[in-house]
Amino acid sequence: MKAIVLENQFGLDNLKIVDRQVPQPKHGQVLLRMKAASLNYRDLMTIRGEYNPKQPLPIIPCSDGAGEVVALGEGVASVRIGERVTTTFFPNWLAGEPTANMVKNTLGGPLDGTLAEYMVASEHGVIPIPEHLTDLEAATLPCAGLTAWNAIVSFGQVKAGDTVLIQGTGGVALFCLMFAKLHGCQVMITSRSKAKLDKATQLGADFTLQVTPTTDWAKNVKSIVPTGVDLVVELGGANTLAQSFQAARLGGAIALIGVLSGIHQDLNILPIIMKSLRLQGIFVGSAEQFAAMNKAIAKHALKPIVSHTFVFNDVKSAFEVMAKGEHFGKIGIIF
Repeated sequence: MKAIVLENQFGLDNLKIVDRQVPQPKHGQVLLRMKAASLNYRDLMTIRGEYNPKQPLPIIPCSDGAGEVVALGEGVASVRIGERVTTTFFPNWLAGEPTANMVKNTLGGPLDGTLAEYMVASEHGVIPIPEHLTDLEAATLPCAGLTAWNAIVSFGQVKAGDTVLIQGTGGVALFCLMFAKLHGCQVMITSRSKAKLDKATQLGADFTLQVTPTTDWAKNVKSIVPTGVDLVVELGGANTLAQSFQAARLGGAIALIGVLSGIHQDLNILPIIMKSLRLQGIFVGSAEQFAAMNKAIAKHALKPIVSHTFVFNDVKSAFEVMAKGEHFGKIGIIF
């Protein structure tokens, strides 16, 4: 089989297509013939050596994929041959609150990921695909989709009439927009690009804010919602968190997901106390949450937004597009 491997050192130029033996499923495992994958910013950071500089190499990158079950190991009862499934980021986090053992192993680092024609997975580490989705659309769900569901529904607990502020127009952001609108919320989107904001409006965004790294956008938020928003989806990171504190209402919530603007910053934490804010880190989610999300996606026939599609042997170009930040939604790979 063909696999894309980061071999001896970090960097996009060190991604290679190699031949490997097709793996065989062991007890409790399934063999997947992979059909599609999607990229996350974490994958780019892993390849660059920024996510975990101690990551052992070689490794097959990428955490998100969709495929068909083509063989079963002994004892497998919950999955059938021919079933279309997606991988899960945390193969061992099935339900409830995460534990250290549940989250220590993740696809695309430290475990091999989805950029291979075949891969094995635990029978509990795959989720059936909603029938109306293509393989490529399904491949966007494991990290971006589930992270957004966790932020908006599990942690955010939004209700009709709430106002949600979402930073950016990447994969997680657009899933957040989709799930917030599904629950009857008003949604405010920020972006540097007017063209992307126009697209977000077409997808249902109620308010848009064009921003720059120096924009005091929290003031603009308060000019629209004077009391502040109910939920902020914080995708920027350390450099935008202080403005998220200001944009949130008294008793509001902030779902901390992204690190695009950095991870270190001097920060005044007084607003967290004085405004009784709830600040929660969102680290994808469990298989149970994944199944709940898929029920909503299937019932409402929701469609993920795929911005760019590349073929398997052009993965480097896909990551270069991600690095430029010009995409609107997800970047996909078809096998």
